Amino acid sequence: MANAPIRLLIAASGTGGHLFPAIALADKLPDYQIEWLGVSNRLETQLVPKQYPLNTIAVEGFQQGFGFSSIRILGKLALSILEVRRILKQGNFQGVFTTGGYIAGPAVIAARSLGLPVVFHESNALPGKVTRFFGPWCNAVALGFEVAAKYLPRAQNVYVGTPVRAQFLDGAINAPLDLAIPDGVPLIVVFGGSQGAVAINKLVRESAKAWFDAGVYVVHLTGDRDPEADSLKHPQYIALPFYNNMAALLQRATLAISRSGAGSLTELAVCGTPAILIPYPFAAEDHQSYNADVFTSSGAALTLKQSELTTQTLQSIVLNLLQSPPELAKMGEKAHAIAVPDSAEKLAQLVREVIET
Repeated sequence: MANAPIRLLIAASGTGGHLFPAIALADKLPDYQIEWLGVSNRLETQLVPKQYPLNTIAVEGFQQGFGFSSIRILGKLALSILEVRRILKQGNFQGVFTTGGYIAGPAVIAARSLGLPVVFHESNALPGKVTRFFGPWCNAVALGFEVAAKYLPRAQNVYVGTPVRAQFLDGAINAPLDLAIPDGVPLIVVFGGSQGAVAINKLVRESAKAWFDAGVYVVHLTGDRDPEADSLKHPQYIALPFYNNMAALLQRATLAISRSGAGSLTELAVCGTPAILIPYPFAAEDHQSYNADVFTSSGAALTLKQSELTTQTLQSIVLNLLQSPPELAKMGEKAHAIAVPDSAEKLAQLVREVIET
């Protein structure tokens, strides 16, 4: 009788930065029976149930110092650990994979308490507090950036890069855009990750006229949290909350203006898109600046601090870059050199080695 398929629980919740790498991994494990662990009010409820059974738990992170709310959160954590233990035992799971965030805590604790192996993927250059605490508990910590290893001296680190969505690795990357952009015109693509970036949106709208005058088109992915998203109208300007075919869009872009979340940077690297990076200043431990430093130090991007950025500065830097195609080409080449196109395969192989041995 053939062996039963290996059952893997994937704990990934919240933003695209946590979910997309996990989905990319799952796609590379077609012989596994995969279920998901998430939270009932996060992005996974939209992305996951179409493909995998979704189990949800009630858990949240510690956002401030210890207080009465912390006691409530600790109570939720204890209950969530028990619930994950129940899910793992009843489902006869043989291992856990997580991409971090606060859902990783109960997943790692429950798995290790049952003697199950855990693989943790950390996409950021500066590992989060959860990764630094739980990394040594795991059988392996897969790293999106090599530099992250120095912050995890007691973990079993393996550099694999960060997996990207399948669209970035198939024919879609060269597919024609279904947007009204003439061939040959310079194109700026602005995006703030899966949650958008209201501060960047405002700066771009204020800067855009100078770019239009230079013949530039702008595709602006505003997210769904900007009340002024529709305030700018111009024939060379396309504003959308989101756009599904990001691979083709970034491939067409002359220049990107972006936050520096690990997922966004990975997509920029795979597409070889030169970029201006504006790290989110309120990200935990300023980790987006650490991500941006990897790109800036290699010559793949320019990094601008949001607190120091003015409309005039952004206008002039963008125009100067657009007037220097050799510089843009060099930045694109440097970005592409950072990419690990077979990251999902490497991560899948690591998961197999850990769980099947």
